[in-house]
Amino acid sequence: MTKAQIGIMISIVVYLAVVVLIGFIFSRRTKNVGDFYLGGRKLGPLVTAMSAEASDMSSWLLMGLPGVAYLCGIADAGWTAIGLAAGTYLNWLIVAKKLRNYSAKIGAITIPDYFAIRYKDKSKVLMAVAALVIIVFFVPYTASGFAACGKLFGTLFGIDYHLAMVVSAIIIVGYTSMGGFNAASTTDFIQSIIMSIALVVVLGFGVAQAGGMGSVIQNAQSLSGYLTMFETHDAATNTASPYGALTIASTLAWGLGYFGMPHILLRFMAIEDPKKIALSRRVASVWVVISMGVAVLIGIVGLGMVNRGALGALEDSETIIVQIANLLSQKGMIFALIAGVILAGILASTMSTADSQLLAASSSMSENILGGVFKLKLSETSQMVVARVTLIVISIIGVVLAWDSTSSVFKIVSFAWAGFGAAFGPVMLLSLFWKRSNKYGAIAGMLAGGIMIFVWKFGIRPLGGILDIYELLPAFLIGLAVNVIVSLVTPKPEQDIIDTFEEVKTIK
Repeated sequence: MTKAQIGIMISIVVYLAVVVLIGFIFSRRTKNVGDFYLGGRKLGPLVTAMSAEASDMSSWLLMGLPGVAYLCGIADAGWTAIGLAAGTYLNWLIVAKKLRNYSAKIGAITIPDYFAIRYKDKSKVLMAVAALVIIVFFVPYTASGFAACGKLFGTLFGIDYHLAMVVSAIIIVGYTSMGGFNAASTTDFIQSIIMSIALVVVLGFGVAQAGGMGSVIQNAQSLSGYLTMFETHDAATNTASPYGALTIASTLAWGLGYFGMPHILLRFMAIEDPKKIALSRRVASVWVVISMGVAVLIGIVGLGMVNRGALGALEDSETIIVQIANLLSQKGMIFALIAGVILAGILASTMSTADSQLLAASSSMSENILGGVFKLKLSETSQMVVARVTLIVISIIGVVLAWDSTSSVFKIVSFAWAGFGAAFGPVMLLSLFWKRSNKYGAIAGMLAGGIMIFVWKFGIRPLGGILDIYELLPAFLIGLAVNVIVSLVTPKPEQDIIDTFEEVKTIK
């Protein structure tokens, strides 16, 4: 192992030791399933904001987004980032406080809990459907995080991809299963700071190695369609393809996903003081805009480095930050330690999302399917055991799905993101803002949105033409329409459901 690799390894080992220690500390404070899954609703405004966004961005921020910008220019990455920034702000503005108040009022600690209790679905069908949606779409989402870890260590140290992925999964499962929600949220907060440091250092070093910002821009301008928001660059032929209005609309639709993202919505439910949500919203929105902007810029800078000869050609564009950090590490031990912090940032972005997803999927199986649907009466201790065992089983399935080392982080995340956005987004919005919505509409809309993701992705989108749009947009609209129509043609909600809805509206 070289001196540079030793320096990198030291930083990463220290980082991993810290997150495991956090898990151990919070394991002593986690007394029941309410603490394990929602942290007793005691999150402060800063931790709420940064943990929500760290769990949101995942390895996609430091691998997927720069990789897309590196290959295709700013159009695809830019419109995606704009859609996500808008979605982030609107989610905090219109959903966060209302969901916090509603879930606290009815005593819900998971998203399926919230839907079932909100609509008083005694049959538990709504809870079962919601729990299954979480498991179906979170398993591949978690797999994308494991794949990112495998790529990271494989690229850096020549370690076998599969071994690196399994070890990373064990560490993530370790601290999450020990400390639950509070451990995940606290480590997410720390991870958001590390991610920010990584982005800034990589950008500064990359620009210097590429010959300055002027050289970077000059290189990008020489590539057809690279620096315009209305064309996309084809690296193979150095030609541009139109990025039309329909494609822009479907790319902006990434923002719709926020309304149905369980690991983010759970942060809203866990806020200690709803009156401080405005502060959380400002912090979260500013961080998201800056971090995504820097990530896109890193992709452009990385291409400038390659074309100038400062960096070798990339086999996988999603490893651009890894390669820049690796180059930095060769400048001396201090720089190797700094490079280790950067690479810990990639681990942080991956782990911050994986831990939250594992908790949400685990709660769906143990709390909602076993406890809610099958009505298994378990002691508090048994519930904790089941929660942790479920978390481990889901992780194993995620590892199996991520076994293919050529899998794309960006593509896996985009599919899972669409699934949650279409299945949960319309139901969440209508449950909070339309008192006429009922359980029949919620069930039908959830199923329609979730199923349409598969239908559009694998059946309709391949037909091309105007149908070649991101599956989230049509599936979200269909789920919303089905929910409204079914609610209107079936009996209106019971009076006590409407009374609770009106009571929550008055909470400030």
